[in-house]
Amino acid sequence: MTGKERYEAAKEQYGKLGVNTDEALETLKNIPISMHCWQGDDVIGFDHDGPLTGGIQTTGNYPGKARTPEELMADIEKALSLIPGKHKVNLHACYAVFGEGERVDRDKLEPQHFAKWVEFGKRNGVAFDFNPTCFSHPMAEDGLTLSSPDEKVRKFWVEHCKACIRISEYLATEQGSPCAMNIWIPDGMKDVPADRLGPRARFKQSLDEILAMPYDKEKVLVCLESKVFGIGMESYTVGSSEFTLSYAAKNGIISLLDNGHYHPTEVVSDKIPSMLLFNDKIALHVTRGVRWDSDHVVLFEDETKEIAKEIVRDDAIGRVLLALDYFDASINRIAAWVIGMRNMQKALLYALLSPNKKLKALQDEGRFTELMMQQEELKTYPFGDVWNQFCERNGVPVGENWFADVKEYEENVLLKRK
Repeated sequence: MTGKERYEAAKEQYGKLGVNTDEALETLKNIPISMHCWQGDDVIGFDHDGPLTGGIQTTGNYPGKARTPEELMADIEKALSLIPGKHKVNLHACYAVFGEGERVDRDKLEPQHFAKWVEFGKRNGVAFDFNPTCFSHPMAEDGLTLSSPDEKVRKFWVEHCKACIRISEYLATEQGSPCAMNIWIPDGMKDVPADRLGPRARFKQSLDEILAMPYDKEKVLVCLESKVFGIGMESYTVGSSEFTLSYAAKNGIISLLDNGHYHPTEVVSDKIPSMLLFNDKIALHVTRGVRWDSDHVVLFEDETKEIAKEIVRDDAIGRVLLALDYFDASINRIAAWVIGMRNMQKALLYALLSPNKKLKALQDEGRFTELMMQQEELKTYPFGDVWNQFCERNGVPVGENWFADVKEYEENVLLKRK
């Protein structure tokens, strides 16, 4: 059978469950995922020469890491050419592009330092999200930024975040669509603190000062991300889940949930429906934590599927700002992007191909045997044939055929970077 014939057979089988595969493919095409630029260069950026710090580590030394803005942009272009649909790119402030001989500190960043990214976006039909970079900087050496008791340090990071709001508004204006700007801090302590309240009070003060600046709230969607712990801050994290959820709810900004930022027995998929009951929008960083927040490449695994199911069956596609966040230097970095992005899309498609109304009805009617049966039978439906059709319709390689393009790019481009 040809791919088209296999798709038509799958379409008929899903149709018997009341699922329209053509509608599912059209819906999936219009779900943007924000692809994180920092996978391409191991979270280094272009505004400093120092090491990666702030409780973040990358492992591996696979050849071909992007070293310049031009190389990173070329690598992103290559990855996006192998991923179906239209997506966004998520930038960190440390990816500012300076002119010859120019370098400003992070509290002095301006929109002009991201003009090259705007040109890239317009050339490729890509919009951007944005993040302050509150790590890998001398002002973050003691593990405290927006919660620092040193007023000079605290104010530096306040001004940095204000600069990032201005940059985010610039990006939103240029791209004609909102820019999600996510604040995450690495602040915490290695050992048991003597004062848990003080740092959080200072963090609150800093956020209040940042949000007091005038900005267009339709253009800049400020998000706040929690963390359970990090390397060097194992005992205490200032930006805990309770803090960030409470602050976001009280101040009308968006809570961002990273599924690596909770206890290993917690799952973000279970948090999503509760959050949707009380928030117009939520934001997600989808990653894969192995025993802890280790930011592994997203796989087509149970929790990824469950996250996608909640987005789809809660009718929240337009309410969830979806982004990925991982970094792996042990494998081809472009392949890492493509694998993770396509897996997130596969999870969304899997959810779109479920007879969600029927399954909900079975639950409400207490028909749990039939519910279990149907959920299990769906696992062997011809999902792969529908996915392959999605790739064909969007002009990207089907199945593992995309990997040949990555290997060719590796031979001709990546391995020549010394």
